[in-house]
Amino acid sequence: MSVETLPLLIMTGVSEGSEPERMVSRTRQAVTLDLVERALAVPSLGPVVVATNSPVLAHRLAGYPILVDLDQPDEPFHFGRRLAELVDQYGMERCFYMGGGAGPLLTASDMARIAEAMLAADRQIVTNNFYSSDFVAFAPTSALKGQHPPDSDNELAWLLGEDAGLPIRELPRTGATQFDVDTPVDLFTLASHPGAGPNTRAYLDSLALDLSHLDAALALMLDRDATILVAGRVSSATWSYLERETACSTRVLSEERGMRASGRQARGEVRSLLGFYLEAVGMDRLFETLATMGQALFLDNRVLFAHRGIWPSAADRFHSDLRQPEQIGDPFVRELTEAAMAAPVPVIMGGHSLVAGGMYAMIDAAWARGHDVPRHVVPELL
Repeated sequence: MSVETLPLLIMTGVSEGSEPERMVSRTRQAVTLDLVERALAVPSLGPVVVATNSPVLAHRLAGYPILVDLDQPDEPFHFGRRLAELVDQYGMERCFYMGGGAGPLLTASDMARIAEAMLAADRQIVTNNFYSSDFVAFAPTSALKGQHPPDSDNELAWLLGEDAGLPIRELPRTGATQFDVDTPVDLFTLASHPGAGPNTRAYLDSLALDLSHLDAALALMLDRDATILVAGRVSSATWSYLERETACSTRVLSEERGMRASGRQARGEVRSLLGFYLEAVGMDRLFETLATMGQALFLDNRVLFAHRGIWPSAADRFHSDLRQPEQIGDPFVRELTEAAMAAPVPVIMGGHSLVAGGMYAMIDAAWARGHDVPRHVVPELL
């Protein structure tokens, strides 16, 4: 295989289930189509390989000059083993791996810069997040050999850097590099962002999502007299981005980062200050109080679920993200969703992505709508 181009491998898994789960899967398929079209415009990328379990997506890709590899339906899927299999099958000495929902805001120019960086080095990782990767370009692919196959792509950059010893290059944290599609709240974010690709835009437009609560919250990000409250698994990097890139004031309640990776959730050890307050005062009082602390609330409600010792079905979690309490079976999730919708300020609820990559993308979307304040205030030394 020529070293003058970087192979791109997109792995897009599609899951059935409730309607919200299918919405997320269809959005990921649309994102995959957009990624393929952008990649084909980059001369330094190729070949493009898409691996998927979806015959429908494979059919939609049939007209593109790419390789499509269908997962075997009778074999249990394991990310690391499937990745190694594809790399070997297509003789990739270098690889630019992307998950199907990753990078929906990456441009062709962004992808070209990643390819340029990778083609200039024999040993390197380029990733969006070393600790929890969504896409990873790496060389040589032989670094995968002898390593325990990662269960998910979030572990891939860490394994290649920490265990295989490849030099690490982490991209600047922006909406383009950090945002991916995991849950329905990401559909709201993507629908509000001008950088969504044409296939993604067409599908999201067909859903006719009600974005009024998000529109109201985004407007506050540009208001110097406003305060927004962000609660959940908020990293220091995201908090810093909020402080630097919004015109409003911010309040952040960061708790239970790493609750799943550390095993605290599985052991029933998650403890949330917000969860204890909810238990003390009830749903309505919770949101009444939070409304006195910010004119909009972005809430990673999975922390509250784990604090309570429950993990609702994907259908219930996703219906909650979509503000559809009538579709929710779990009484606690339904009551929380109804109380959030009745709150005196806009409340946006979702999972970790809401207060991680989604926050970067929402800030970008807010500024893209036009503004009369500067995005950056640069201090000058006198």
